Amino acid sequence: MSKYFIFIILFLISTFCTNVSVSQETQDSTEIIIEPENPAVRSLDSLAALLRAKNFPDYKNNRIASTQFPKDFIPEYSDSIYKARIEEINQRTPMKFTYNYRVKSFINLYAKNRRELTERVLGLSELHFPYFEEQLDKYDLPLELKYIAVIESALNPVARSRAGATGIWQFMLGTGRMYGLQVNSLVDDRADVQKATVAACRHFRDLYNIYGDWFLALAAYNAGPGNVNRAIRRAGGVKDFWAISSYLPRETRNYVPAFIAVAYVMEFSDEHNLYPIPAPYSYHDIDTIHVKHMLSFKAVSEIVGVPYDHLRYLNPAFRKGLIPQNNKEAYILRIPKDYTGVFLTNEEKIYNHKSTEQLRHEEMVAKSSETTIHVVRSGEVLGSIARKYGTSVREIQQLNNLKGTTIRTGQKLIVKAPNPLSLPNINTDNNVHIVKSGESLGIVASKYKVSISDLKDWNNLTGNMIHPGQNLIVRRAAVASTSKVKNAEIQDSDVEIVFDDIIEEEDSDEMLDEENNYFLYIVKQGDTLLDIASRYENITVEDIIELNDIEDTEELLEGQTLKILLP
Repeated sequence: MSKYFIFIILFLISTFCTNVSVSQETQDSTEIIIEPENPAVRSLDSLAALLRAKNFPDYKNNRIASTQFPKDFIPEYSDSIYKARIEEINQRTPMKFTYNYRVKSFINLYAKNRRELTERVLGLSELHFPYFEEQLDKYDLPLELKYIAVIESALNPVARSRAGATGIWQFMLGTGRMYGLQVNSLVDDRADVQKATVAACRHFRDLYNIYGDWFLALAAYNAGPGNVNRAIRRAGGVKDFWAISSYLPRETRNYVPAFIAVAYVMEFSDEHNLYPIPAPYSYHDIDTIHVKHMLSFKAVSEIVGVPYDHLRYLNPAFRKGLIPQNNKEAYILRIPKDYTGVFLTNEEKIYNHKSTEQLRHEEMVAKSSETTIHVVRSGEVLGSIARKYGTSVREIQQLNNLKGTTIRTGQKLIVKAPNPLSLPNINTDNNVHIVKSGESLGIVASKYKVSISDLKDWNNLTGNMIHPGQNLIVRRAAVASTSKVKNAEIQDSDVEIVFDDIIEEEDSDEMLDEENNYFLYIVKQGDTLLDIASRYENITVEDIIELNDIEDTEELLEGQTLKILLP
C-alpha cells in the first residue's frame, strides 16, 4: 500500500515538472504580436519617404559573388543558434544580452517581415554609424548604443513621432534644449545628426550614472526616469529590467528586446541574407563647410550644382532651406566632397547670389544714364509719375523690379531724370480734375460727360480705384459743357470706399492694413522670399517667415497673401 502511494506521488510530481517544463518551453517559443503602431515599425516605415540612391533597384544584382544564399532566400534558424550568436555578441560588450521570445519576435520583424527596410537601414548605417561610434568612444560608452537610433528613427534624421519627438535620436523639445539643441522657426538641431548624437551620448551617460545598469538606462531613455523609478518601486526595489518589465509601459517593455534584436540582425545580417541598399552617400563622401553669412540652398544648388533635394537630405536641421547668419557660432553646411572645390571657389558669389528677376532689375538700372529718386505721394499712380518725368510706366516697373502697378505712399522709386522738353503741358491741353472725397471714376466721368474707359486710358489706370487728392487728366476736346455739373453731385451713400494711402487696382499686389502696421503682398508667379524681401527697405527673409509663420519657403503659391511690416 505504501509503495503504491509513493508511486502515485512520484507520478504526480513527474507530471507537474513535465508540465512546467513544457509550459516554460511554450512561453519561450511564443512570439508576441508587434502592432503597426509600435515605434520600431513606424520608424522603419518612415524610410519610404527618405531620399534614395538612384541605383538602389540594382543593389541585389551587385552583391559579392561569395553570397551563400539565393537572392531572395529567407534563412530560418533554431533558438539554439540565436542564443549562441547572442552569446558571441556578449563577448565584446559590457551589456548582458539575452534571448527570449520577445527578442525573437523583433528579430523576425527586421529579418523577415521588413527585410527591404532593414536593408535600407544597413545602407544608412554606412553614412551615420562612423560618427556615432566616434562620439560613443569619446564618451566611453558601449558602441552598441548606436543601435538605439535604429529603433528610434530607423536612421531617418527627419523622423517625427506623434508625440513630437524629432530627429535621428528622437528628442522631445524640452529634453533637447536641456542638452543644448536649438529649436526655432529656421533651425531644429534635433534633426542635425552630429549635434543630436553628441546630445544623445551625454543623455546616455547621465542615465547610466543614475541607474548603474544599461538596460534600465535605455528604459529611461524611452519612457523617462519617472516611469522607471515607479516600476522599480512596484517591483520591490529590484534594479533589473527583466524583473520590473511588467510594471513598465507596454512600449518600454518591448524596447530592450527590440534593441537586442536590432544588435543581433545588424551584426549577423549576412547570415540572414540581408545586404545594404546603398544610401545616396556614405560618411566619407561628405565634407563640411562653416557658413559665414545667410545662405540659401537654392543659391548653392544653382551655382555649385548640388541637387537641391540632396542639400535638404544632408542638412535636415535647416527647416526652410535657409541657413541664417549666426554671430555666435558658424553653422555647418554639409555637401558632397566632389562639390567642395566649386563651393570654395565661388563662396562670395554664392552669398551674393540674386534671383534672375533681381539681376534683370540691376541691369535696367545700370543702363539708365541719369536717374533720380521719386518719393511717392498720396494719390499718385505710376501713370502720373511717368508723365511727370517724361517716361513710361513700363520703364518705371523695369527700373524698380515691379511686377504690377501698385505703389504705396512713401515708397522710393528709381526714375529717369526729367527732361523738360518731354513733359506734357497738361494745363493747356487738358483739364485736371482733383478727386474729392466720395468721388469715383463713374462720378467724374458723368461730371465731364466722358466714359470711364476714356478716363482710365488718359490716366493709365488699370482698375477703377481713385483717391482723394488724386489728379485726373480730362481731355479738353472730349469735354462737353460743364454747365450741368452740379446735377452730377451725389449723396455720400453712393461713394466708393477706399483707403487714403494705397493705390489699389485690378493688377494690385499690395493692400494696406495700417491698423495692424503691415500691408499685404500677393505672391506672383516665380516669386521667392528673397525676391520679395529685396523689394522693401529694412525687410529680411526672416521677418517675412516669422510674421507669416511659413513652414516651407520653397512652396510659395501664386496668389498667396503675405504680411509685410510697414517701414
